Amino acid sequence: MAYQYLKTEKVEGILLITMHDPSTRNALGQEMAQELFQELDRFERDPEDRVLLLTGTEPSFCSGANVRRMGRDIQERESAAEAGAQDAGPLPWGRVEARLGSREKLDRSLASQVPLRIHELQKPSIAAVNGHAMGVGMGLALACDIRIASEKAVFSEAFVRMGLIPGDGSCWQLPRLIGLSNTFLLQYTGDRVDGNEAHRMGLVSKVVPDEELMPVAMELASRLAKGPTQSMSLIKYLVHKSMETNLRESLEIAHTAQEVARQTEDHKEAVQSFIEKRQPMFKGR
Repeated sequence: MAYQYLKTEKVEGILLITMHDPSTRNALGQEMAQELFQELDRFERDPEDRVLLLTGTEPSFCSGANVRRMGRDIQERESAAEAGAQDAGPLPWGRVEARLGSREKLDRSLASQVPLRIHELQKPSIAAVNGHAMGVGMGLALACDIRIASEKAVFSEAFVRMGLIPGDGSCWQLPRLIGLSNTFLLQYTGDRVDGNEAHRMGLVSKVVPDEELMPVAMELASRLAKGPTQSMSLIKYLVHKSMETNLRESLEIAHTAQEVARQTEDHKEAVQSFIEKRQPMFKGR
């Protein structure tokens, strides 16, 4: 399918999505977000697509949200504000809790929900971070299961520089990856870190020279696509659940997931190939 803000390519079970809006360095606006949702829904339904590889058109991965759109949003909110309306609570936490308590309907940006959609994919995902991953752009990378960065990659929790908070899920992701102190350091300052520093902190699994990024990422994606992706999907489910449970509960989920895995064609193929002393031919079923 042809998109305005995405380029897509299928390669032997790999879906390569390239965010493509050179004029904004691939800023994630509502239109690109809509296209991503559409393509991710299609990807998850198609059994022939087994692994997602996400990157951006050079020289950027994703520069963040569309700032010009933020300016229009401010004007719209100010014009729509009711005269004399006051926020409850003397400090920001109180104002947040008052809004949560009132169950006030919030205007959730579609762009901020894309990381959650990627996080919940029932197939493996890889981010090939080839340049700037700023704000929600960093959130997109964090939402993928595995991150590979080029040496020229740049990461920033840039929200604070706009007087905002990370509304893309990174307040949930980052502490689990790099701990509280490093999370607050990045989110309070909005400082930029390069690929090597990101690797040292645990933000990415691997950092490679720029010219090697896509070959390395494609090699890994190909390896996963040839594997038992039903098993990988169950592993992803178990890992996500285990982050919020104790060991006993995790094992209960694992035992159930293992029974599901035993029913797959790939498990049968793995056992048969072992007996026949040959390489397995997995089908992702």
